[in-house]
Amino acid sequence: MALSGLEIYKLLPKTNCKECGFPTCLAFAMQIAAKKAALDKCPHVSEEAKGKLESASRPPINLVTIGSGEGKLEVGNETVMFRHEQTFYHPTGLGFIVEDNMVESELIKRVEKIERLRFERVGQKIEANIVALANTSKTRDKYIAAIKRVLEKTKLNLLLICDDPETIKASLDIVKDRRPLIYAATKDNLDALLSIAKGAKVPLVISAPSLEDLSELSEKAASGGLNDIVLDSGKKPISEKLEDLTYIRRLALKKTYRPFGHPTIAFTDAKDPYEEASEAATLIVKYASIVIMKCIDHPVVLSLLTARQNIFTDPQKPLQVEPKVYEIGNVTGESPVLVTTNFSLTYYTVESEVESSKVPSYIVSVDSEGMSVLTAWAAEKFTPEKITSALNQSGLKDKITHKELVLPGYVAVMSGKLQEESGWQVKVGPREASGIPSFLKGKKK
Repeated sequence: MALSGLEIYKLLPKTNCKECGFPTCLAFAMQIAAKKAALDKCPHVSEEAKGKLESASRPPINLVTIGSGEGKLEVGNETVMFRHEQTFYHPTGLGFIVEDNMVESELIKRVEKIERLRFERVGQKIEANIVALANTSKTRDKYIAAIKRVLEKTKLNLLLICDDPETIKASLDIVKDRRPLIYAATKDNLDALLSIAKGAKVPLVISAPSLEDLSELSEKAASGGLNDIVLDSGKKPISEKLEDLTYIRRLALKKTYRPFGHPTIAFTDAKDPYEEASEAATLIVKYASIVIMKCIDHPVVLSLLTARQNIFTDPQKPLQVEPKVYEIGNVTGESPVLVTTNFSLTYYTVESEVESSKVPSYIVSVDSEGMSVLTAWAAEKFTPEKITSALNQSGLKDKITHKELVLPGYVAVMSGKLQEESGWQVKVGPREASGIPSFLKGKKK
């Protein structure tokens, strides 16, 4: 049974040393009780207390690491059912199937295309995480040969899909340093794969067609000494899969049901690429830790990575760029000066339109705490005073030969006060960013 914050506090050293990152031991105890902090952050806790606090300090969903190095994928360790309650911490891993019975040239071409599924959006890199190699041929030699080709062409994390323990064991002789995820242990091969996963120190997927069977196998794997477990409730219609994932998440978080306190994996099943994208988006939202799909078309994958980025962005901390002056193109003393907020989506939208205009310009990004133009204006975070302060600190007076500022059209109402406050001549720009190219080209003429 979970301990309260005060019960946990009684077992802590009560030194208030702050080495855990919290101001007092009581504050730390409250965070442990809320599953928002781990006991190992306290360097002075006694072994006796550790034993008593183990269940209270253990996260409701274990953190599992797949892969190694900078590109490793961490899944699990979530604490809430809904993002607005706090936030989601570890973005869903997105992977793509490659089959070992493909013609070698086609296999290589597909892996190379998966490797190129990398994009930049609002200043962040978003990319695929996993190559899932399936032993469709059911032969060991073909699978080993395919693994070698995959290793040559990608540094992405690996999911080894094979139900033969001996083939998995032979595969791990080649790739265990890459810490792949093994798929999947069932009631028929659990003992063998459990032994192999423990020996190689790699994570293992536990798969069963019902939640009752999945719970039983998960308990057996955990009692066998394996903590790096990923759960799969089998191939089913998307509605049933969604129900399973929700039950697993709810039981883990609300009931601290340990057999379900692990990340989850799900496979898409639709044949049409757009239906498959819809399935994948549903699984990302609720509540798959890893989604494996077939379609590798760039537009489809970009839409899913964008959705994932939005879902796993802390709603209380919007994506922001550094508030400063950005130089777009080969600016001169006569280049236009535009002002906007430091909300990433707003800034990068403005930046892309300025770039497409081919008119070198300065963009002054004002600290609006990550709010868009209208939102920041309504919240008094984008005001004549704040813009004036940003201009004064920008150093632009030493770079340009004019004092003309382009203000977003949606906040034209502040143009008079801004001109009076700053001493700059304020020009009202377009309301929509799409109008920036024609506006700047008109000014240039």
